[in-house]
Amino acid sequence: MNEVFFQSRSFFDLPFKKKMELLRNEKNRGYTPTLDETLDPENQAQGDFKEGYYIGIEVPEDDPQAEKPFYGPNQWPSEDILPGWRQIMEQYQIEALRVCRAIAKILALALDLDADYFVRPQILGEPIATLRLLHYEDKVSDPARGIYGCGAHSDFGLLTLLATDGVAGLQICKDKDARPQIWEDVTTLKGGFIVNLGDLLERLTNDVFRSTLHRVVLDGQERYSIAFFADPSHEYLAECLPSCTSETNPPKYPPITCSAYMCQRFKDTHADLSSYHGQATSK
Repeated sequence: MNEVFFQSRSFFDLPFKKKMELLRNEKNRGYTPTLDETLDPENQAQGDFKEGYYIGIEVPEDDPQAEKPFYGPNQWPSEDILPGWRQIMEQYQIEALRVCRAIAKILALALDLDADYFVRPQILGEPIATLRLLHYEDKVSDPARGIYGCGAHSDFGLLTLLATDGVAGLQICKDKDARPQIWEDVTTLKGGFIVNLGDLLERLTNDVFRSTLHRVVLDGQERYSIAFFADPSHEYLAECLPSCTSETNPPKYPPITCSAYMCQRFKDTHADLSSYHGQATSK
């Protein structure tokens, strides 16, 4: 984790022009500039004051699997500029997915399912798994004016592992339906993970498990974090689990494939790539 944080800083320290050469593509792989993402448009005056870098499951371009929306080759910084960067990120992906599968076994048991329910091929056996490096600017957020490091949102998929550098800013709202919403600071443990449950898990469990509403409010300090999103396979049909429904508690959400759901959520929250025309050459 320390090495990933070091390498993340090394990338974000590069000149803006160099970073824009790796601008995210239609597969959501690569660099996302500041303000690229707006996670809470109803309450944000501008986009998020953070830059990021997406790394997904590496699938060669000539592999039939690469036709899927979230599979394909990644964009990698040149070895001449950041030697060993790719190897470190890929190793972290492997380890983070291993941890997510272990957590998923605990979730399955809590739902009266077989322990391996979520690690089957159609769920986390062949997942959409995404590593995202994040760097927050040394800005001061102003919620009253709609300015945030990261707007309030819940993660889209199954579960998220979040590692932070210890700098304050992350807040959660335990009851997202309450009005007014009450926000609490999250205390981080060095070497530990914050685990966020995602919207797909909420749909699967019929609200037994609620997704975690969270945001980042900056106090003027630069901030880094590493998010790893573990989500089901493209084809997985997300529908209410048998143990989470009954005659008196029918399913609250219609079935939807993971691929369709994730594509729509990304489209809703990210700037159109055409808006960057002329700023960079996306690979």
